[in-house]
Amino acid sequence: MPLYEHVYLARQDVSAQQVEELTTQLKGVIEGLGGKIAKTEYWGVKSLSFRIRKNRKAHFTLLNIDAPPAALAEVERQERINEDVLRYITIRVDELEEGPSAMMRKVDRDRERDDRRGDRFDRGDRGERSFRRDRDDDREGREDRESRRPRETQDAEPATQE
Repeated sequence: MPLYEHVYLARQDVSAQQVEELTTQLKGVIEGLGGKIAKTEYWGVKSLSFRIRKNRKAHFTLLNIDAPPAALAEVERQERINEDVLRYITIRVDELEEGPSAMMRKVDRDRERDDRRGDRFDRGDRGERSFRRDRDDDREGREDRESRRPRETQDAEPATQE
């Protein structure tokens, strides 16, 4: 039987439990028509690049499927009928990917990076800083900068216009 990767997007206002129930329903359809699901991954709620049917976010779910084309046609038909499914895409592949998908590896990598960095807003002890400097200090700093600027040479001849 052919192998497929199938991703569908569910509306943001449905719960994760309802998305799992929809996945279970689709799994039942595929298994009823002689196929099997090798792997399911729930990627969570993610922002969309553009609005789809007035939704800015969606629940993403991946299904790795080993099923006849008729089973997939039925799954897609049911997804078109279901109002909670915003979009879906099915891609035929030569072999199914073992282990976590690229999206799940990205999530794990992001978590590891956040763990290494610690709290996002924790910048450590940076010493005592005031929001405003004294105006006299600012003037002195400006005078120092002006004295360090290179002076124009007086020997240079001005450009002549002809």
